[in-house]
Parts: sequence; structure tokens; C-alpha cells
Amino acid sequence: MKKTMVLGALMLMASFGYAQESRQDVSASVIGVLTPQVNGNAVQLNTTKTVGFLGSYRYMLTPRSALEMNYSFAQYSSNYNTSFLPNVRIHTRQQEITGAYVYSLNFRNFNPFLEGGVGGLIFTPIRDFQTTNFDTSQNTSIGALFGGGVAYELSPSWDIRAQYRGFVVKAPDFGLTNFKTNRWEVVSMPAIGMAYHF
Repeated sequence: MKKTMVLGALMLMASFGYAQESRQDVSASVIGVLTPQVNGNAVQLNTTKTVGFLGSYRYMLTPRSALEMNYSFAQYSSNYNTSFLPNVRIHTRQQEITGAYVYSLNFRNFNPFLEGGVGGLIFTPIRDFQTTNFDTSQNTSIGALFGGGVAYELSPSWDIRAQYRGFVVKAPDFGLTNFKTNRWEVVSMPAIGMAYHF
């Protein structure tokens, strides 16, 4: 009888401790946005390097597996060159909405992780003095997210997180046939930020 009571008490304490574990976190990061030169259909696309913002929400399914939602924002210039339209510049707002599966490990205060998912990049032309062609429209491209990084635990509630994130997506054309490269690119978005666990 005593053994049964002790076992029951231990199970209750274990379940209470599990319930008190942080199952969720939110993070805010600074990202770099780096894209390669894209060439196709006699069109060359270059984009300027920039920094932006990334916000993420992560829900832990198990101590190692999680689901994550991401939103990122950045602005840069997209420069198109064709044989008859040289140096067309479009001031671009890029927004990311993605969902991913995250697998992580634990080594003392270090938590390396890998992630993969799907989502969309929204490319919006900004009609201002940095844009030389106003006959453009918004593009939404569906693609694949991949990446990995490491989180360093500062306390049970806070960690600092550094990661590489890549997004495979079709290069935008802003609704203009003359700007279609019909090529895919990898948008690299390295990030560093803070996460709060609750």
C-alpha cells in the first residue's frame, strides 16, 4: 500500500513538473537578406543587400520536436537589366509567412536545431523615388524554407538564438513579362535574436 502511494505521488509530481515546463516561445531577430544574381530569358536580376526583422512563435510538441510560425519583413532594391530595358530599379518590400517543423537537441546550455517548412514570400513594389518603373504589381511566390542554428540558454525563460535560414523561391517579375527569368533562387536570411519561453 505504501509503495503504491509513493508511486502515485511520484507520478503526480512528474506530471506537475511536465505541465510547468515551457512549451512555447516567441522570438524577435535581426536578419540579413542576401540573394544571388539571377539570369534567365535574357533578363538579369540583382538585389541590394539589406537587414530586416523576423518574428517567430514556436510550440514544443515534445522536448525535441516543435512547430514554428514565422513572419519576416525587409526592404531593398531589385535591379533588372534586359537588352532593351537597362537598369530598371524597383524598391521592394519583402514579407515572409512560413510554417516549419523544428528538431532540436540539448547539450547543457546549447540547443542546436534544424528546421524545414513551406510558406510564401510576398514581393511588393514601393512606388517612390527609388522605383523607376511604376507599372508593376505584387508577387506572391510559394517556396520551401530550410535552415539550422543554435540557441544558448541564458535562463529558463530567455535564450539567444543564431541561425541560418534559406528560402527556395521563384524570382519575382512584378507582373511584367519582360522581367520573367523563370528561375528559382535561394534567398539567404541569417538571423540573430532573443527568445522568451513561457
